[in-house]
Order: sequence, then C-alpha cells, then structure tokens
Amino acid sequence: MNAAKQIMCNRWFHLVKQYNASSMVFSHGCHKRLFSTSRSRMTVMPAWVIDTYGGNDVLRFTRNASFPILNYPNEVIVQVHAAGLNPIDVSMRGGYGASSLSMKRDPLNLNQKGSEFPLVLGRDVSGVVMECGLDVKYFKEGDEVWAAIPPWKQGSLAEFVCLSANEVSLKPKSLSHSAAAALPYVAATAWSALVNTCGLTPENSAEKRILILGGSGGVGTFAIQMLKAWGGHVTVTCSKDAERLVRGLGADHVVDYSAGPVELALGTLEKFDVILDNVGGDTESWALGLLKPWSGAKYVTLVTPFLQNTDLLGIADGMMQTGITVASKALKAYYIYARLEPSAGLVLAVSSWHCSTEHSRFAALTLELHCMQKLTLAAM
Repeated sequence: MNAAKQIMCNRWFHLVKQYNASSMVFSHGCHKRLFSTSRSRMTVMPAWVIDTYGGNDVLRFTRNASFPILNYPNEVIVQVHAAGLNPIDVSMRGGYGASSLSMKRDPLNLNQKGSEFPLVLGRDVSGVVMECGLDVKYFKEGDEVWAAIPPWKQGSLAEFVCLSANEVSLKPKSLSHSAAAALPYVAATAWSALVNTCGLTPENSAEKRILILGGSGGVGTFAIQMLKAWGGHVTVTCSKDAERLVRGLGADHVVDYSAGPVELALGTLEKFDVILDNVGGDTESWALGLLKPWSGAKYVTLVTPFLQNTDLLGIADGMMQTGITVASKALKAYYIYARLEPSAGLVLAVSSWHCSTEHSRFAALTLELHCMQKLTLAAM
C-alpha cells in the first residue's frame, strides 16, 4: 500500500513539475505528445455574444465568455487574430435556421431550449493554433491557419475558437490575418456551388457562359475571378456603383439591375450554361428561361428554403416541404440548391487556387472591405 502511494506521489510530482514548465507529456500508443497549457488555467475570454435572437441591440460584449475546450482528440483551439462576418451571421442573429442548427448541435434533444446561448457569431477566422488534440497530426502549436466555421459551432468573434482539424487549413503566407479572414466562407461557398455542384473545372470552363446574379458581394467577387482564371465567359448583375469593381475583377458583361427590369436586359443575351443565383426571391421565376435548352445547363441558388421551412414548420414538416419544393422545380430544369460543407480539403483547394492567381491579393483586399462594411452595418 505504501509503495502504491509512493508511486502515485511521484507521478503527481512529475505532472506538477511539467505543468509549471508550461507543458505536459502524454503517452499515446507508443508515441509521446507534448500537450501545451498555460501557467494559469484560462477559463474565460472576451467575446461578442448574443443571449437571444433579435436585432442589433442583442449584441453584447463580455470578458467572461466560456473558454473553449477540446471535446474530441481531432480538435484544435485557434487563437483568433482576425474574424469575418457574413450575411448568414446577420440572419442567424435574427433567429434564421435556429431549429435546424439546434438539432445539429443537440441531435438527441438532451439540452433545454435556448442552450445555445450565449452564442458567438462569425464564420471566418484567421489565427494561430494554440492547442492540438492527441489525434491531430497535420498541425502543431504556432501554425498560422484559416477556416470557414460551420454555422452550428461557436464563431470567431472571440479571442479563441475550437474547431475540428478537418475544418482548418494552413493560411497562405502571402496574406495577412486580416486579409485571410475575409476569404474562407465566401470562397468555400463559391467553390462548393461551382465546382462541387456544377462540376466546373479549369479543364471544362473555357467554353462556358456563366451568369452571376448579385455579383458584387463576397461570393460573387470570388466566383468572377475563379471563373475568369479558368477561361469562362462571365456576365454579372449588380448596381451601377459596383460596375467598376466587377469589371476590374474580370467580368465580361455587366447588367445594371437598377436601370430597369433586369430580366429584359438579360433576355437579349445569348443563353447561359450555368447561373449562380446569390439573390433568390422572384429571380427563379424568370432566370430558368435564360439557360441553354437541352444542353445540361444548371441553375444553382444559394438561397435554400430548408432553414426557413424548418423554422416555420418544424423539422419533419419543413424537410417534407423542402423536398416537395425541390422536386417540383427540378422537373422544370436542372435546378440545384448549393450548400456549404467546410472542410480542410475544400479550403486547401481554394488556397492552392488563390496562391496561383495574379488577382488573388486584390480579391482578398476587396473581400476584406466587404467584411468591414458588413461589420460596420451590423454595429449601427
């Protein structure tokens, strides 16, 4: 018994000694991993949070937000150097997608309603890896990374954020943190819509005519450059004051939607192989007629009815209503709802394209400006 106590005391002394040296060594199989920790355990951090859904007034700054912890061995904690806002953050602040996202966070419905609060918004992050789970093999402490954070997770408007390692990618060294934080979510969204959904690649885009509805936003400005780098012909709708911006990014033809019925102006043009709709609403009623007939042309919209249906009708009825809506529209044309699935592979692919494009730095700075404008508007 005394021998057992002596062994336990020796082990405890070893851990305390290692802790005071700001590191612990853990055995994992036949390997040893250095597990970093701070000299004084951190339990809270500063963050912008919301405690209920609503307007701008629900945003609250606190220095006592809960510090993120590693719940799974494949997770990393990232110290946030720069964060980005997107339209989905503004929508989520008002309660958009609350039912579906709550189900994603708590699939067994074990927690009480409202357990997601205080909720941290922010879908984009650029920062430095502070801590790694034991199964993380491709990142180490001190790595500069960026990521698009899934909407069901706590966001980046905080000092630290916890992410799965497959949602993180190494940040391009050519970009500052503030520029990098403007890219991941919109870049991943554009990539998901045009590459994963429409099947566009550098090899098959040269002969394609693509229409981007609402092309001066974050997704549109990234999509323009990507498609032009691949040799596609790009037509964009935007307001008059954004025409110079989109032409500078490479748009071949620009239609000012404020000058009159945009569907009439687009109807005079040659038909399109792909339409990327960032606007939604009544555009679906006339945009399908702009596709090339009998050619496998595709209409892709980022404005999905799924979250809205589940908010209004509940999970089961909302899914059924969405299925009926999609099926009825698919009968008319190759009609697709694109969805974002952030992953390291996706962000890494975007990173590779980004580093090889001459307009990439301008793209990052342009998107950074858009994010700054969104942040300013959200704070007003």
